[in-house]
Amino acid sequence: MAPVSTDGEQSNGHGASAVAVAPLEPGISAEQQAKALGIPSPPQFTDKYEERKYLKGRLALAFRIFGKYGFDEGVAGHITLRDPVDPTTFWVNPFGVSFSLIKASDLIQVNHDGKVIDGGPVRILNTAAYMIHSNIHAARPDVNCAAHSHSLYGRSFCTLGRELDIITQDSCAFYQDHVLYESFNGIVLADEEGKEIAKTLGDKKAALLQNHGILTVAGTIEAAIFWFVSLEKCCHTQLLADAAAGGRGEKPKPINADDAAYTYKTVGTPIGGYFSAKPLFDLMHVETKGDYLN
Repeated sequence: MAPVSTDGEQSNGHGASAVAVAPLEPGISAEQQAKALGIPSPPQFTDKYEERKYLKGRLALAFRIFGKYGFDEGVAGHITLRDPVDPTTFWVNPFGVSFSLIKASDLIQVNHDGKVIDGGPVRILNTAAYMIHSNIHAARPDVNCAAHSHSLYGRSFCTLGRELDIITQDSCAFYQDHVLYESFNGIVLADEEGKEIAKTLGDKKAALLQNHGILTVAGTIEAAIFWFVSLEKCCHTQLLADAAAGGRGEKPKPINADDAAYTYKTVGTPIGGYFSAKPLFDLMHVETKGDYLN
């Protein structure tokens, strides 16, 4: 995909030019801004099988991104994709296969009963992945992708039993759009806890699972992955800021509610998450030379 031009005037794809809109132009919705700036939207498909093939490639690429960022911890961690052909099922990584080696052909398809019905040569399902993700997909028809792993700063911050403070522009993406799941009962092997996680998540994009790690969801793979990467960095920033301020007997300066809400409308939208992931996916495609598509 060619990069979007940053010139003042940009094509709207129909031969006419559209005037660029400032990121925080009052009265302009995120969707209108994206269209005016020529920001690409997720591709549309008339053939659901072609859509499945494309999305499985994007999911495999998402795992390569997780591997690059060191979000793996042994066999823990999972990203799921709602199947466009049969939306009652989802695709997930096979248990025990390295994120950095996953290809589209390795992914496994799981039905609502937790049975592997299609996929690659390793058809072992992570029970925790099924318990958490199946309940989220069932409770949230708008969620096509959910991501969870035991990333270093996310799990460190999750030991504190608190939500993020909104102290940076990036954290504004999670302003009133993340929750704390306060229970920890060990590895999620029971359906009831999966239901509780989904219930606590509600209509938000992210959850901090106490003593466990972070989880993000979105309507696109790209947005779910960007929210995860960004939330991990926000947790890291919060830990650094708290430590630095605490050493001086101070606290980090929060962004006021009005400014946080205003900034959220630009950095926290679904199209914002989708487009922000583009550099990650483009770079990983080049670095893997497309190997993940096999």
